[in-house]
Amino acid sequence: MQIINSIVTWLNFKRLYQIDLFKKFPYDAQREVLFNLIDKAKETQFGEKYDFKSIDSIEKFQERVPVQPYEEIKPYIDRLLKGEQNLLWPTEIKWFAKSSGTTDDKSKFIPVSRETLEDAHFRGGKDILALYTNNYPETELFKGKGLTLGGSHEINKINNESFYGDLSAILIENLPFWTNFIRTPRQEIALMSEWEEKMEKIADATLKENVTSLAGVPSWMLVLIRYILDKTGKNNLLEIWPNLELFTHGGVSFEPYREQFLKLIPTTNMNYLETYNASEGFFAIQDRPDENDMLLMLDYGIFYEFIRVDDLDKPNRKVLHIDDVERNVNYAIIITTNSGLWRYLIGDTVTFTSLYPHKIKISGRTKHFMNAFGEEIIIENAENALQKACNNTGALIKDYTAAPVFMEEGIKGTHQWLIDFEKMPDDIEKFTHILDISLQKINSDYEAKRYKDITLDRPLVTIANKNLFYKWLKSKGKIGGQNKVPRLVNGRQYIDELLKLNDQISN
Repeated sequence: MQIINSIVTWLNFKRLYQIDLFKKFPYDAQREVLFNLIDKAKETQFGEKYDFKSIDSIEKFQERVPVQPYEEIKPYIDRLLKGEQNLLWPTEIKWFAKSSGTTDDKSKFIPVSRETLEDAHFRGGKDILALYTNNYPETELFKGKGLTLGGSHEINKINNESFYGDLSAILIENLPFWTNFIRTPRQEIALMSEWEEKMEKIADATLKENVTSLAGVPSWMLVLIRYILDKTGKNNLLEIWPNLELFTHGGVSFEPYREQFLKLIPTTNMNYLETYNASEGFFAIQDRPDENDMLLMLDYGIFYEFIRVDDLDKPNRKVLHIDDVERNVNYAIIITTNSGLWRYLIGDTVTFTSLYPHKIKISGRTKHFMNAFGEEIIIENAENALQKACNNTGALIKDYTAAPVFMEEGIKGTHQWLIDFEKMPDDIEKFTHILDISLQKINSDYEAKRYKDITLDRPLVTIANKNLFYKWLKSKGKIGGQNKVPRLVNGRQYIDELLKLNDQISN
């Protein structure tokens, strides 16, 4: 094992040096990325429209190319889906990541080029190992296999030469053949679409393997872990895989699930590593085990820009590049990628926790928030307040969503939190009180609206029936992969559906 680790360390040396360079010189790294993208795409239809050949500065790029949400880039993507090429990017686009960031019936189809696969997603996977082994040189990770829990893929119905699926499935489909020797289960199982059958096949295929690492969305990984424990009658995962040492996670905040993982994998030798990997690209990796933020990866063929969330809807909003950002400010992310997403407003928001190196935390979504009363509650607020409420009442949360209860004549507004508890709080009233007080301490706008109950009443916590969210997602055909429950919504579409199903289950 020491020989293998020494070889890995030697192979990683050059890459760690490159990472160190963009930590020290972020602007130079990002400028090089942008002009490589512009040069490569200058003869595409998009590049000719905006005369990429004459762009010679970041400022000119920003002046000429508009910031665009999905709706504005969709006409190009619709044409790509029908088989046209050289529209946004010069190389062939035949893979599309079906976005599952929300549970909307309408899906987004994100183009995925070979460059994005190689230079972002696969490089990200290699960098995870490089950074992990640098932090843990005595690791025994390479003695066993990694279990990755992903989605499924289908042939695109518009063009038989094009394919779409969950990002995780696209990655599995395109991985080099040699990865079959270091991962489990085999590809045909990993890409199964029927969730219950898939869990059974994964369990059968992996129980006798030496699994040393897991990767996936925390909520769905917990479902698989509990299935395996029920199937085997074991008390914890170490009784099945005693050499398990790493869980690489992303997609949703890990904090609501941390305590559950600690109970199911009861060892101080287990490590948890967060990544920021989306359909649009691979963005960040937790590079230090003792820090709960992620290093923004600046040489993956992705050029980053940022807008203060407070300025997002202003006509004269200022768009910033990596040299302009500040710590502890909530930013919406704009990306330009090696799949032809030009100044694309991805919908995620982040805060920088560090500059030089530039490290981030995901703070939420530009559309996933509650602001019906001017309170501006974002995901980060919610996760922190819920964690405090759990810590003080012995509770564990499996899933949740929250939405406003709108004002009516003689009735003040409030927030309704629908929560599926893994472990009930010892006092639901205390839980609600701490949730409320914590939100007030975290968010001054919420505190102002709660002042003397003038605008907002205290939160309403509704207890969900067991597995309510799982049953709701299943009813929509959204089981497994990267499908997620919308955490904060500024309307009642989702929560009213869930409450109706909750009543049906109760009756």
